[in-house]
Amino acid sequence: MDQETKHDKALMRYSVIAPAILGLSDEYPTLAAFFRDASEKGVVTPDGKRKIYSPQTIERWYREYKLGGFEALIPGNRSDIGKSRKLDEDVQERIRYLKKEYPRMSATDIYLKLIKDGDITKNEASLSTVNRFIKNQAIVERTTNNQDMRRYERPHINEVWCGDSSVGPYIKLEDGRKHRVYIIALIDDASRFIVGIDVFFNDNFINLMSVIKSAVAKYGRPKVFNFDNGSSYRNKQMDLLVARIGSVVHYDQPYTPTQKAKIERWFRTLKDQWMATLNVNDFHSLDELRESLHAYVQKYNQTVHSSLKGMSPQQRYFSESKLIHRLPEDSIDKCFLLEIERKVSSDSVITIDHIEYEVDYRFAKQHITLRYSPDFKDIFIVEADGTLTPIRLLNKTENAFVKREKVKLCGGEE
Repeated sequence: MDQETKHDKALMRYSVIAPAILGLSDEYPTLAAFFRDASEKGVVTPDGKRKIYSPQTIERWYREYKLGGFEALIPGNRSDIGKSRKLDEDVQERIRYLKKEYPRMSATDIYLKLIKDGDITKNEASLSTVNRFIKNQAIVERTTNNQDMRRYERPHINEVWCGDSSVGPYIKLEDGRKHRVYIIALIDDASRFIVGIDVFFNDNFINLMSVIKSAVAKYGRPKVFNFDNGSSYRNKQMDLLVARIGSVVHYDQPYTPTQKAKIERWFRTLKDQWMATLNVNDFHSLDELRESLHAYVQKYNQTVHSSLKGMSPQQRYFSESKLIHRLPEDSIDKCFLLEIERKVSSDSVITIDHIEYEVDYRFAKQHITLRYSPDFKDIFIVEADGTLTPIRLLNKTENAFVKREKVKLCGGEE
């Protein structure tokens, strides 16, 4: 790289960090926010191409300038330890970024992406060069593919509720048929307190939501819900739900069982202590089984736990009762409504689950957002100001007797 090219590159770097050097506007609350924004915008390189640099790269340029001025931005000689003479500093930083953000990404995939994004050409660097750099980097940074699976425990209640489901027993109903039962539960990470549990004939989001609603009504909201990546947990409705109640949701990475070890361990305890002693012939309805399950959970919550320093999950949970932040009663039902979008027909009718409903004629031919209870008893239009307006079933007979306003034409005729 000749001196002119080096200076052009240094000027390009300075153009990116200049707003931070000169003093950030109120638009950016922190330097980190500026680095992220600058990364997303990208920059035109000396060869006329637009490239995206990671926030970490831009932050490094900023630190180098603060320490050594403009000269520090000029690409110079580097140590060979863990680095490559064939890959310039920006490409090396790009590889580190990709490997950090996408640890499962292979050297081949990284090499092809660098070529696709215009970071390198096949003539400038080979696959073996990139592969060798990644291996050397792992040695220098002492990284490993082994995952950190240390045991952990949240220090306070209602920081994390972990949820999961498990198959339960078969029960024979009055119709003589056997039905599989599913158990959905939520456990507080710090106290091992079961905040929500119920039994169902289906393992789906609607049933999970009913467990969450019951738990939130009793014990407030957690900061974080922790689930796996199953369809019952990872969907748009879940994202909307946790946003409304003021929580966030975290999904476990695949093949990391320790992230939800407490709930899985509890389900093993449930099977050993409750299911193993059940006589399924004693139960002929879901309500009967539910009563037995809730009795067991109440006993579990009040039993001293070996890891809680002589306390039961219930004692540990309510030892920090000041951290229980319940939602207003009148807002809980609204928070736990499902949401869909529909196109209104010209005669002000929409269809939900093959059932026709009518809405105010001002919404005719428009796309509207609806919120509804899982049993469809309550369905609302979300107005522009966020208020909810109920709608009703279509009644053609009643509509035949509705007196409509007559439209006056020019000249006073009707």
